[in-house]
Amino acid sequence: MNKRIKLRTLFIGGLVTLLFLVLVGRVYFVQVANADFWYEKAKEAWTASEAMPAARGTITDREGNILAMDIAGYTVAVNPKVIDQLGLADQIVGKFNLLLNKPKAELREIVTKKTKEGEFYRQREVRNEGWKIDKELADRVEAFKQQLQKQTGEKDVGIYLIEDQKRYYPKNTLASHVIGYLNKAGEAVNGLELSLDKYLRGTDGKIKYERDGNRVQLADGEVEYVPAQDGKNVALTIDTEIQYYIEKAIKDAYDKSEPKSITAIAADPNTMEILGMATLPNFNPNVYWETPQGADFNYAIKGLIEPGSTFKIATLAAAVEEGIFNPNDTYKSGSITVAGSPLRDYNRIGWGEISYLEGLKRSSNVAFIKLGYEQMQNETFMSYIRNFGFGQPTGIELNGELSGSVAATYETEKATLTFGQGRVQVTPIQQVAAVAAVANGGKLMEPHLVKEMTDPATKKVEKVEPKVVRQVISPESARKVGEYLETVVSDQEIGTGKNAYIEGYRVAGKTGTAQKVIDGKYDDEKYVVSFIGFAPVEDPKIVVYVVVDEPKDRFAGGGSVAAPVFKEIVLQSLRHMGVSPSNALKPEARKKELSVAAPDMTELKVAQAAEELRSRALGYEVVGKGDTVLQQIPKAGTNIATSQRIYLVTEQRDKLQVPNLRGLSLRDALEVSSLLGLRSVTEGEGFVKEQILATAKGERYLKLVLEPPGQPAAPAAEGTEGAVPDDAARQPEAVETNG
Repeated sequence: MNKRIKLRTLFIGGLVTLLFLVLVGRVYFVQVANADFWYEKAKEAWTASEAMPAARGTITDREGNILAMDIAGYTVAVNPKVIDQLGLADQIVGKFNLLLNKPKAELREIVTKKTKEGEFYRQREVRNEGWKIDKELADRVEAFKQQLQKQTGEKDVGIYLIEDQKRYYPKNTLASHVIGYLNKAGEAVNGLELSLDKYLRGTDGKIKYERDGNRVQLADGEVEYVPAQDGKNVALTIDTEIQYYIEKAIKDAYDKSEPKSITAIAADPNTMEILGMATLPNFNPNVYWETPQGADFNYAIKGLIEPGSTFKIATLAAAVEEGIFNPNDTYKSGSITVAGSPLRDYNRIGWGEISYLEGLKRSSNVAFIKLGYEQMQNETFMSYIRNFGFGQPTGIELNGELSGSVAATYETEKATLTFGQGRVQVTPIQQVAAVAAVANGGKLMEPHLVKEMTDPATKKVEKVEPKVVRQVISPESARKVGEYLETVVSDQEIGTGKNAYIEGYRVAGKTGTAQKVIDGKYDDEKYVVSFIGFAPVEDPKIVVYVVVDEPKDRFAGGGSVAAPVFKEIVLQSLRHMGVSPSNALKPEARKKELSVAAPDMTELKVAQAAEELRSRALGYEVVGKGDTVLQQIPKAGTNIATSQRIYLVTEQRDKLQVPNLRGLSLRDALEVSSLLGLRSVTEGEGFVKEQILATAKGERYLKLVLEPPGQPAAPAAEGTEGAVPDDAARQPEAVETNG
């Protein structure tokens, strides 16, 4: 018995000793061997860590006007448990339905939400309608909360407002495609918000400190503090005023023409700073969830189009640089055969034997086929196209920019490429960069939207300098091309760009009208029409491109739809920029205008004189009813601008009647008055709105009442071909389809 007790005692004692040894070993392992590990674990238990979010940088225009900024945002949350206890579910569902415009069924699910165990949740956010709402709406929610507090006598009625930050766009839809937006989760979505996100968002900071059991910070505890680095503030090249002019002009055109979309870009050709960029339809980034499908598509960098006749500017520039283009040389217009296929002008019968300058004014396809295809090696022509930046991204600071393509293989494709159709697709921003190269003296420049970035902590400013990609043509060639393009606008009789003419300013430009390819075939009902140009010609300050995709009138061209939009944008922008009208320039600057010697038309039959002047691409006006030219103004040999008319007098002065001057510019009207020997008195400025023939003290005089620049319809000159379609870039009748 005693032996058994002793054994049992020894066993228990040994077991206790063994357990003690294990415990001592474990304590040693924890407190000595792994002391550092468990110390850190303990610190985590009594250490609190709080994030310190960085402030996102602002986005402003070039003058500092805020386009994007952070403001207070409020998230609505509810406590289903409290709401159930107070019986407020129906009231809250009904009121939030009105305030937040959220469906009642979804609201009821939130305010009555239970866990898997059947317990009511203690907090649920009302997303998305109640997520990061503005202060005005938050105040209305707070007022409702106070109403319930008064009604129930309870402080906690189950409604909470959690203060946070949200992105706000003060100008709403203005420049929305350029800026992009942040969603409610703080994620950057398209535009500069996305492409510049790494600069704008900054780096979040944090603070870690030790606390006691009541979660109160220890006075002598360790503190780890990493400050937040706020995002950089970005100043854009955008001019808010010019952006507004663009958006208003395209909105008016959009309402009138009802196109699929309309896009306009304005830039400083000397730096390629983008002054404005807009597309319709657009969207409001403050309520991005209401954006119609496709309205956030930035056509300026992602829209691929066959450019049509605006592409002829590149062909013209190449021909001038190669010494091929002579404005007075002539060719047979109408049609030309390439590889057995007829390629035609929009006027299928043509205008007879005309000069290349007239071909430019009339946007003759045949003229450009001869220049870019017949008279220039394809390799040479393609090198100019590539050097102008086509087929490659421009490098603008926006994600998703497309490269476009230029891939002419067959002979007809090479020929149609010269006038911008066939195997060529470009983006609007590529077009702007290429034409800016003509305006600035031949330099292709990288377009950019960012002017500078500023670190809010150090105030260090990083400026974005203009970047020249390459010299494409010489400054002299660029000057000549600009002057030739000026005649497209200034010739109010045959110039396809006449609707872009701005009284007092020298404007260069080109229309474009191209059929769209639908399911691999050209659609006779769908066109992209456009206009691109710059002003003033003698010292370009702005280049503007307007492209209208599928206007409702299938017969509309770039000259009738896009040119007036260009005119409105450029006129207002030049005034805003303080650019004086060209007639205020110094004489030496005026001499740069393209000029020719007036040919001698006297004693010729009117028909002969008219044909001769048309072949030289010179405008004319027949004054009188005779059939022979008795006198001309200006006289033969006088240097005149190619945009200036020659008046052919066919009767003695005393037999001449005062013609209808309505719609004429002041310059033309004064020339006619001088021709008739009448003293003129003017009232107003712009174009002739009304004319009054009167006599005072036995002397006849002509009073001309002028109205400001609008869209006057200059009367067609006697003996001309009459109304001219807006553009010549219609798809040729026959194009090889196996390429």
